Amino acid sequence: MTIREATRLDVKEILGLIQELADFEKAPNQVENTVEDLESDLFDSKCCEAIVCEMDNEIVAFALYYTSYSTWKGKCIYLEDLYVQPSYRKHGIGQILFDRVVEVAKRSKHRRMDWQVLDWNAPAIAFYEKNNAMLDSQWVNGRLFFNYN
Repeated sequence: MTIREATRLDVKEILGLIQELADFEKAPNQVENTVEDLESDLFDSKCCEAIVCEMDNEIVAFALYYTSYSTWKGKCIYLEDLYVQPSYRKHGIGQILFDRVVEVAKRSKHRRMDWQVLDWNAPAIAFYEKNNAMLDSQWVNGRLFFNYN
């Protein structure tokens, strides 16, 4: 097992894992991202970063995160997605990726780390609770979508 920062060569596999995650979250048609867009976002504009887990020359998991900002706390880190392929779960890969993002946050002196978890995803909720996370049911998520096609 190798845990490392993503490279341009990983983008196609990461996007495949993103689609697997969308399928798991019962939203298979919601992924609009492309290999070109993800590559640009990760490596050209650097609006996000990714860590991957590689086994047998194949990317089997990833964590994608970016810097956000809180007017109350200052610089924060947002864990957009953490995904491990089902056949590789229960081997500690998710914990290693989560810990690596926590290390990035602490090293860069971020004051908070945020993420979302679907209320029906009991294994993920248990994972985050095991990590002493505060799962907040008071805040309601708001979103606007913009279509540029």
